[in-house]
Amino acid sequence: MPELPEVETTRRGISPHVKGKRVSSVTIRQASLRWPIPTNLEATLLRHKLIDIHRRGKYLLFEFTHGHLLIHLGMSGSLRIVGDKELPQKHDHFDICFSGTCLRYHDPRRFGAILWTSDAIESHRLLSHLGPEPLTDEFSSEYIFKQSRKRTKDIKSFIMDSHIVVGVGNIYANEALFSSGIRPTKAAGKVTAKQYALLVDEIKIVLQRSITQGGTTLRDFVGGDGKPGYFVQQLNVYGRKGQPCVICAKPLKEIRQSQRSSVYCTGCQK
Repeated sequence: MPELPEVETTRRGISPHVKGKRVSSVTIRQASLRWPIPTNLEATLLRHKLIDIHRRGKYLLFEFTHGHLLIHLGMSGSLRIVGDKELPQKHDHFDICFSGTCLRYHDPRRFGAILWTSDAIESHRLLSHLGPEPLTDEFSSEYIFKQSRKRTKDIKSFIMDSHIVVGVGNIYANEALFSSGIRPTKAAGKVTAKQYALLVDEIKIVLQRSITQGGTTLRDFVGGDGKPGYFVQQLNVYGRKGQPCVICAKPLKEIRQSQRSSVYCTGCQK
């Protein structure tokens, strides 16, 4: 599933091609995604100017003067820029065109979403419950320490909970916990304020590093497959089960937590 850095790279990749332009057409080839695409979407968007594209968690928010188009990439969704004459391929379910340039949505598994709202975006049912963005000042060690008190949930599941903070996916949770020296099975309520201060810093570092590295994939959104994927990066623990720890050389251990893989060092993460 695309995580926060991949979604942010998508936003940055497509924005220069469509921002400030007016919608010339909307094509819905397959409306049955996670929720049905609104059947009146073309009438809603036609001739309206796209003011900007924002991101909230893993949602892309296309801002128009009269509302927002919400797009979620789901498990296998992607967006790319194509010419309005380029023929669609299998699983190309949706186009929104701007005078010769089209934004095309591709989703083999159809777990994504394309929705419209004319209400205040922050009160939308899919967004109102979300925690702070991890790269903002609102996500601080004081905030997360307060949220964690008396929590028995393991720390890895806790920081991956979008009610607590958005966008800390499995790869990035593994890496941030390793860099902080915190074992992923430790109860969130048992993590100290000092440890949280370090963990918050490491979450911000690993996400920002991934976004920066993702910038090299921006060309893929024009005539490519629109899939930045997980960026080429040096991972310390994720996907390295049984390999030596980069710090102490002990073999890394893998366990399952909430149906996800957790890899950690028994020596460095107490």
